Amino acid sequence: MYWDRSHQDRVLLVHVFTPGSLEDSGDCEEFRQLATDTGATVVDCWRVPRARLDPATCIGSGKVEEIAAALRMDPVDLVIFDRPLTPIQERNLERAWSTRVLDRVGLILDIFARRARTHEGKLQVELAQLDHLRTRLVRGWTHLERQRGGIGLRGPGETQLETDRRLIGDRIAALRHRLDRVRSQRATQRRARQRAPVPMVALVGYTNAGKSSLFNRLTNDRQYAADQLFATLDPAIRRLVKDRQGEAEVLVADTVGFLRDLPPGLIAAFRATLEEVNQAQLLLQVIDTAAPDRDLQMAAVDEVLHDIGADNLPRIRVYNKIDVLGEDPRWRKNEQGQIVDLWISARTGAGLDHLYQAIEERLFANRIRIHCALRPNQAALRAEFFRLGKILEEHYDEQGQTHLWVELDRREWGRILQHNDLESCQREDPPSTMPR
Repeated sequence: MYWDRSHQDRVLLVHVFTPGSLEDSGDCEEFRQLATDTGATVVDCWRVPRARLDPATCIGSGKVEEIAAALRMDPVDLVIFDRPLTPIQERNLERAWSTRVLDRVGLILDIFARRARTHEGKLQVELAQLDHLRTRLVRGWTHLERQRGGIGLRGPGETQLETDRRLIGDRIAALRHRLDRVRSQRATQRRARQRAPVPMVALVGYTNAGKSSLFNRLTNDRQYAADQLFATLDPAIRRLVKDRQGEAEVLVADTVGFLRDLPPGLIAAFRATLEEVNQAQLLLQVIDTAAPDRDLQMAAVDEVLHDIGADNLPRIRVYNKIDVLGEDPRWRKNEQGQIVDLWISARTGAGLDHLYQAIEERLFANRIRIHCALRPNQAALRAEFFRLGKILEEHYDEQGQTHLWVELDRREWGRILQHNDLESCQREDPPSTMPR
């Protein structure tokens, strides 16, 4: 916890950028929205260009004095920087301004702490907070444990700083142990999904691009969606629903939104959650087509996908919010005839039929349907079909043979043909009615 949430803080924003850098976005709008999402009242936003960041104060002594004069005229509860600060820079600025100073990492962590709902999400956020706090120790932890001492243990004892560091270290170790158990449970669930070979599509994209709204459209779910940064943090996996009967052959995973300069510690803490992205057969990169800094947002998403090793997965770019611009749905195909870019509206549903088509083309273009009549001594092969493919129909004839209509990947079918005697198998579509 970085500030008191019982009242609305008055904050001053400091947007520091170097000419030509990605941070020079022209305004403080996203930074301002991050701050207001914590419930704070933004008094002003200072844009500070720097050719070189000052190692002591980040912004230089002259600008420190200028802001100090403004704070004397109009005091605030907190000053927030739109970039990471070193512990020395934070301490120097707090002494110069006699007020609390928070950097971009601390601000994002506070938002994550507010939005996390699941047990795993709360553990991940707390771990990231403590990793960040460890280099910024304050006198706030020693109330949790008495000073160590007793017969035979008397001596100089621990200093305040040593006690704080030990307690935080103990808590970090406990959190990592608990997260390891959660990750083990998640891995077990993932293996169960892999045994039932249903392909998965993962929604990725910049925060507030409309991922949760699209997720609700595709799955008929009611995940929380709002026009704010990091409206949802906890992952959700549901079945793709094309009609009201609920028939589906695809899993859809909603993931945490990305952000420019997302703290590396936060990416590491949420790595177990982001592993769902790596397990997907297809990524839908949701893009806010109405965002003025759309290209910068796309570059930030590419960077995070590279960091987690998911940049080589098949991907479709979904340009959302065309209703804001008054545009019509459209698509663009590559040289192989596959849809690679789609323009849709998750809010109105415009263009979703093309999205369904694109998903089917990518996931099922290499899938074929096979009819096999298996002898009783081929039970192992039957189990192999159940493991690798989707069983459409199954029945037994009077000779004791098992008739399977199975859908599986063309490459898996070729591998099975190489290692098994399958004279009774042939490619065909299952009949509309089958004997039971």
